Amino acid sequence: MYKIREVDGSDDEIADHLSTLHTLTFFDPKIFANPEIGHWWLAYLDKEPVAFAGVMKSPIVRNAYYFNRVGVLQAHRGHGLQRRLMRCIEAKAYRMGAQRIVSDTTDNVPSANNFIAAGYWMFEPEHPWSFQNAIYWTKSL
Repeated sequence: MYKIREVDGSDDEIADHLSTLHTLTFFDPKIFANPEIGHWWLAYLDKEPVAFAGVMKSPIVRNAYYFNRVGVLQAHRGHGLQRRLMRCIEAKAYRMGAQRIVSDTTDNVPSANNFIAAGYWMFEPEHPWSFQNAIYWTKSL
């Protein structure tokens, strides 16, 4: 059974887990958000971290939180972990007073499908912040 819990990204051991999971789940491990900024979650199978997600107050979109990272180890995909992590992020952002969540995907069909399944809509931001071929997502809270 997978368990998800919010973690402290400033804790060295947690930061190491986040960095390792990021490296194992993304093509370019150099592009990683600072674990000391925002809020982070780890999904565990037993005591082993197998997925992670992060959210921070958006520096660009007013009254929004930016869902900046989610990664699930390949062997643990297909168990709904990304959508469960998304619900954790949405609940936290709502409690923090956000009116919506924004995010982006690039060349990642499974993540785009999870955004659609979770009720997100594509949108064009006034000031795009990601890659030229990014798809931008938003959801009202």
